[in-house]
Formats: sequence, C-alpha cells, structure tokens
Amino acid sequence: MITHLSHNEIDKSKWDDCIRKSLNGIVYAYSWYLDLICPGWDALVENDYESVFPLTKNKKYGIEYLYPPFFTQQLGLFSKNKITQEKLNQFLKSIPGTFRFMEINLNTENNFETPGFIQKKNLTHHLNLKNLYPGIHKTYNENLKRNLKKASHADQQIVKDADPGKIVKLFRENRGKNIRKLKTKNYDTLLKIIETASKKNSVKIYGVIFQNNLIAGAFFIESNGKTIFIFSGSNEEAKEKLSMPLLIDAFIKDHSEKNLVLDFEGSNDTNLARFYKSFGAEEIVYLQIKKNTLPYPLKLIKK
Repeated sequence: MITHLSHNEIDKSKWDDCIRKSLNGIVYAYSWYLDLICPGWDALVENDYESVFPLTKNKKYGIEYLYPPFFTQQLGLFSKNKITQEKLNQFLKSIPGTFRFMEINLNTENNFETPGFIQKKNLTHHLNLKNLYPGIHKTYNENLKRNLKKASHADQQIVKDADPGKIVKLFRENRGKNIRKLKTKNYDTLLKIIETASKKNSVKIYGVIFQNNLIAGAFFIESNGKTIFIFSGSNEEAKEKLSMPLLIDAFIKDHSEKNLVLDFEGSNDTNLARFYKSFGAEEIVYLQIKKNTLPYPLKLIKK
C-alpha cells in the first residue's frame, strides 16, 4: 500500500535506510539533503518504507505545487526492489490531487512511460572510475589531452581544502551573473549542503590556485557508489589557463580504481555535454515530467 505522509509523519531513519539500500539511491534523496533544499517536504511511502517518493512542494496564491529544487537534479521513485513502469505509475497516481501543478525530475532508473504527464528527456553524463587512471586517460579525446598538457605548464596548483564560500563567490561574479533565478538564499542553501556533507565526510572540495589566488573550484558529493560534480566556479583567468579540465582530471586520477561512478550532473547544453564527453563520459537520460491542473487563467500562465 502506498501512503501519502506529511513531513512530520515521516520516519527519517527508515527513509534513509531505504535510500541507502535502494538499487538507485542518490544523495539528493536523503532526508538531510531534502530538509535543506525543501524544508517541509512530503512523501509517498510503500508499506514499511520498501519504496519511497519525495514530494518537494511549495505554495503560491494558496495553491500547492511540486517543483524541482535548485541543486537537486534527480528525485522520483527509489526502491529496495526492482522498479517497474507499473510501480512508478502507481506512485504517480498516488500523488494527492491538491498539487495542482507538478514538475518532477525523475531519476535515471525511472525511465518509463508516464501516462497523464508531459515528458521531457534530460541528459547527464557518467564516467566509471573503476579502471586504472592510464586506462581512463586513454578514453579522453585528443583535444582534452592537448588542453591538459597546456594547463599543466601554466604554473597552477591543485588544492583540496579550498574555501567553499570563495568557490561560490567565483561562480556568482562570473557565470552566475547571467543566472537571475539563483538568489542569495539559494547560494546559502548550497553552502549549508556542503557544510553538512563535510560533517558526514561525503564531500570533496578541489580548487586551482594561480599566483596565490583561487581561480577555480568544485564540489563533489559522494553516496551510493556515485560521486556527483554538483557545483563549480571559475573566473576568466581559469578559462584561459584551462583550469577546470585540470581540476576534473586531478579528481579522476585521485579516485580511479574505485567502485565509483562520476556523475557530471548534466547537461542539455551542447557545449557542456561535449566537454563532459571529452573525458569518456557516457550520455545518460533522465526524465522530467509535468502535469498542469491549475484553474483558468493560471493554467495558461504556467503553460
């Protein structure tokens, strides 16, 4: 039986045990992560937490809706058992009708038809790190190999204790200037995620130093055999000196020969996808689904 639970009814110990033992568990679905990105989230739970489905909700103009929070690429159905199309659709049908608009990013193991929802295919990219580094390096494309040689001669230093606040600042002052949807509160949430993950020893922070200045940095969060390239920041100097390829290559070198998959967390952007594929990463599909039952004229606005 699938039950809708409000936030205060969720047994977070059982919830996290389900995510930990799920065939498709991922860091975004742990209760601590959900508490940070969507305080007050609801849930669908099957029996005694055999399968779970987080409902990241909000309310506007008195109307409840489901949405994908920032820094949370995938959620959807997680289960200790094999996930089928029938099981996924049972969960989707169990979402309360009080949610008049739904936009949900499912995870890579939820790639089934979802009747009644509009589907969109999104991309992420995975690189298996189980092989020796020289073997992984062989799969790099030739342009990346040339860029890494150039970067290695640019007098840059890789560090593993970069200040998270400085990495976020690098992003905000450069690429982030064109992303108006991200507000100060969202960056504050990201820093809380990194702080909490650090306490759990599940985050690696890499940076690139040039002439005593941090010019690039990135966060990698690990769980369930997967490490997610969740966020990075860099400036124009880093772009010129090819610092980000150098940083990612250093991470891959450090984590090769591990039973670990590097998830680049994107991207539908053609240029970024090409960059991730240059490391030998494989294109992986996950679905975004939408349903709009808002009253007129709000239905037209969200459409």
